[in-house]
Amino acid sequence: MTGSADSPGTLVLAGTPIGDVADAPPRLAAELASADVVAAEDTRRLRRLTQALGVQIGGRVVSYFEGNESARTPELVEALAGGARVLLVTDAGMPSVSDPGYRLVAAAVERDVRVTAVPGPSAVLTALALSGLPVDRFCFEGFLPRKAGERLSRLREVAEDRRTLVYFEAPHRIDDTLAAMAEAFGDERRAAVCRELTKTYEEVKRGSLQELAEWAADGVRGEITVVVEGAPEKSAADLGPDELVRRVRVREEAGERRKEAIAAVAAEAGLPKREVFDAVVAAKNADRGSPSAGKGLS
Repeated sequence: MTGSADSPGTLVLAGTPIGDVADAPPRLAAELASADVVAAEDTRRLRRLTQALGVQIGGRVVSYFEGNESARTPELVEALAGGARVLLVTDAGMPSVSDPGYRLVAAAVERDVRVTAVPGPSAVLTALALSGLPVDRFCFEGFLPRKAGERLSRLREVAEDRRTLVYFEAPHRIDDTLAAMAEAFGDERRAAVCRELTKTYEEVKRGSLQELAEWAADGVRGEITVVVEGAPEKSAADLGPDELVRRVRVREEAGERRKEAIAAVAAEAGLPKREVFDAVVAAKNADRGSPSAGKGLS
């Protein structure tokens, strides 16, 4: 092991190919050969990668995946503190992006260990570039919840987000996810389903969410990234009382207090807070079947 306790080592986050092994960053081979420790999400995939690159790993190889991430992080941090150069790789793409890595980076930073990266392929950026949708502002949402109710609730939280949205999804859930997106965002919202990026059967299917949901109903295979157009800009005149109330409720469901939710919706819409407040009160009274205007909100 190089270095000493007085000269902390370096944590290197290395991007790996998301499909075509020829996309491996040029520095990856050198880092694999020289690292004191290589922490891999799947050691069998790592072995296949090194064989394809013609690289011999010079250091110790350990597994580092979701199941042992918490337990193994302290061990790797101690190695770093002792001067080791630790290389972290996942199955595909950049560590920490919906893959193991965040805990180790946070722990290394806490110990003042240097953290650097070998930038490489990313399914998020590749899908964005191929989607044909605006990419000047985007938000990566990772994987959605598996349960239908939680998934729909999460989607409704970002239904008014103007940024392009990016999701990862499993092939056996993509049809349900696209249907839920159509319900939360509207049938006509544009999207792109990017499948098997950089691989032999790469496919990018573009269309409205309704069209894509119908297409996916017959089954879709492979690793999938979904890119969804952001919400269209609406003027205050386009927002009726029902829409104002819906936006407040979405924020409340996400954990905001009603007062803060009303203020935020009013700011978004460029309306006085009183107008949004009155819409919420009217909706509450309508739900109760009372014709009287509310005297306050509980």
